[in-house]
Amino acid sequence: MSAPGLSAVAESYQTFNPRAYLQNNYMPPRANFASEDFVVPWKLGCLAEAFATGEIYGRTLVDIGTGPTIYQLLSACDFFEEIVATDYLEVNRDVIRSWVRGEEPGAFDWSPYIQHVCKIEGKGEPWKEKEQKLKKKLKKIFPIDVHQPNPLGSLLGQPADALVSSFCLEAVSPDRQSFDRALQNVTTLLKPGGHFLMIGALEESYYLAGEAKLRVVPVKEADVREAFAKSGYHIRNFRSYIMPPSLKIGVDDVQGIFFVHAQKSST
Repeated sequence: MSAPGLSAVAESYQTFNPRAYLQNNYMPPRANFASEDFVVPWKLGCLAEAFATGEIYGRTLVDIGTGPTIYQLLSACDFFEEIVATDYLEVNRDVIRSWVRGEEPGAFDWSPYIQHVCKIEGKGEPWKEKEQKLKKKLKKIFPIDVHQPNPLGSLLGQPADALVSSFCLEAVSPDRQSFDRALQNVTTLLKPGGHFLMIGALEESYYLAGEAKLRVVPVKEADVREAFAKSGYHIRNFRSYIMPPSLKIGVDDVQGIFFVHAQKSST
């Protein structure tokens, strides 16, 4: 990252605490699987339905800004030969490596997520099988800087067939212009005609992860649509989720969540 605004963002992430972030966002009350009205099942449902169309498949899927989470890859693992995780922070890449290897005692328990995805996909797949499938395909975990014109350097080799990203670009961009540029940068990683599934925060200005208070560029639905259009995408599906008062728990000021399925122009 460069420029004063980007440098400040990079510095603020040096105190990012993955365990605190997971506690704040991926434990109850937000991770309540009793109803699709809760935010976590809503996100998992959006992803499952997108992949269920059978249109999004190929050799390589790249996750932009994986963080310390794997839920966003669960429905994808049936449709790609390899899944590439990426993150700016070594501490997050370590969390993903540890999960893949099953090394870390007391690691975050993703089994309720995997069980829920198996349930909504309706294929009768045992959740342990899905877990092992994802671990087997998640062999590459790369550093990324979405503010660079070539965010992965020479690591990728050839363009990806699809991208996913959750709560990344708006959370590492100091302003709308940086958000738009970051989207344009990561779009270079995607082949023409490829699909991009993104989940992000609506009208959020900060979130907490332990000692870290991370600033977020507040975006509205219209901002996200405009950014994708400028980057050469056709939006196939756009959904919004309004965060209910019961899930506003003081760890951020997010007002809602967006899900977008966009397809890159084939020309």
